Amino acid sequence: MQLIAFAPSADLNRSRSFYVDVLGLALQSQDSFACVLRSGDVMLRVTAVGAFTPQPFTILGWAVNQIDVDVARLTALGVRFNRYDGLVQDAKGVWTTPGGDRIAWFPDPDGNTLSLTQFAP
Repeated sequence: MQLIAFAPSADLNRSRSFYVDVLGLALQSQDSFACVLRSGDVMLRVTAVGAFTPQPFTILGWAVNQIDVDVARLTALGVRFNRYDGLVQDAKGVWTTPGGDRIAWFPDPDGNTLSLTQFAP
């Protein structure tokens, strides 16, 4: 079996622009129901929905090798990283877990929470 990820969107064109132009995912297809993208071998279906309330937890995340480089690149493209009370995050918004993993969270245009994680060696 191969994993397919899903994310809701109230505006597929806006989401396509974000996921392709900002995050660099490959566009596979788009119709009135979904924008189908690829991140490596994983298919992401950004699905058209009516109004919805984004949840406060991460719905999609990416493992990265150099989180500082990726955060800087996304920040330069207008992405704003989330800050959370109770977590000590650096100036860029990156939190280091007790085990040494480094994580940064950011919203997509619909307010879905996405993340980058650099796992400790």
